[in-house]
Amino acid sequence: MLIPDRIITQMELRRNTGERGSRMWIARDGIVYDVTDCPKWRTGLHENLHFAGQDLTDELPEAPHKDEVFKHDCIKIVGRLQV
Repeated sequence: MLIPDRIITQMELRRNTGERGSRMWIARDGIVYDVTDCPKWRTGLHENLHFAGQDLTDELPEAPHKDEVFKHDCIKIVGRLQV
C-alpha cells in the first residue's frame, strides 16, 4: 500500500464531507482515505453510522468487516493525518 507524502490536517479532513462538491474523506489509524466513489458512502453516511469527514479509528473495531474493505477499488489513499 503506497501512502502519498501529503499531510492532512484535522480541519481539512472535516471539510471533506461531500457537501458543496467536496470529496468524502475518512481517516483510520493515521491514514486518510477518499471514499467518494464508493456506493456505500454515496450519501456521506455509511450504514447510518459513520459520517464522512471524520477519523473513524475508534469506531471501526466494532464494524462487521475487516481491513480488507480498505482495499476496494473505490477507495483511494489521500495521505497521512497530522497528529
